[in-house]
Amino acid sequence: MCLIVFAYKTQPGQKLLLAANRDEFYKRPAEPAARRGEIICGIDLKAGGTWLGVTRGGRFAALTNFRDLKNIKPNAPSRGALVINFLEGKMTPAEYAALLKGRSGDYNGFNLLVMAGEEMIWYSNITDEAETLKPGIYGLSNAHLNTPWRKNIEAKEGLAELITKGNVTEEELLALMQNRTHAPDDELPDTGAGFALEKLLSPVFIQSTGYGTRCTTLLRMSEEDEIIFREVSYDEMGGAMFNVRFTMKNE
Repeated sequence: MCLIVFAYKTQPGQKLLLAANRDEFYKRPAEPAARRGEIICGIDLKAGGTWLGVTRGGRFAALTNFRDLKNIKPNAPSRGALVINFLEGKMTPAEYAALLKGRSGDYNGFNLLVMAGEEMIWYSNITDEAETLKPGIYGLSNAHLNTPWRKNIEAKEGLAELITKGNVTEEELLALMQNRTHAPDDELPDTGAGFALEKLLSPVFIQSTGYGTRCTTLLRMSEEDEIIFREVSYDEMGGAMFNVRFTMKNE
């Protein structure tokens, strides 16, 4: 994923409300979200991992790359495997983050969100530190949690407004994540990509030849782990190709 905005325990009875965009090269093969045993997730067919997934039992994990084009390790292991391994395992979020500590140099930069039970943790291999999240609204892109990039700010503010209005619909969340407005030039980050690429990557929804937002994922999870998972996949022109929706309940 390249942008994840979520409300964690901000509303009575709702543990998680999340919307996320996956940005990737269109030529990189992937399968859209599907039930895979007890897990719902898409699959990166090149490396075999995933970018976001949830289990019937309420385990959740998602990953974003940390954009640092000056320090790429071409032979680093797949970061998507970190998501799958958590979903398939039984470790608590704190235990899983502790397992990763000290291995930060093995991977290219990433942020990892993991949740199970009443615990949600953000871990970054850039700092090699984990943070237990408190109830609130968060934005995670290709930098640290809540970094004030324009896309983060707009997505967080938009989600907060929808929650304040009440009865947040899936269509409203999809519209929030389809914002194609570019950040002003003076607000672009410097991640080693150069001005033109920083500008291209600055919207919530990215559209360009060869690279862009491949899918939007929506996730709702109640305190009883009743789960609604929806994913809309897009073609290179930004048009919707696949639209799937799943429901699960921990029984």
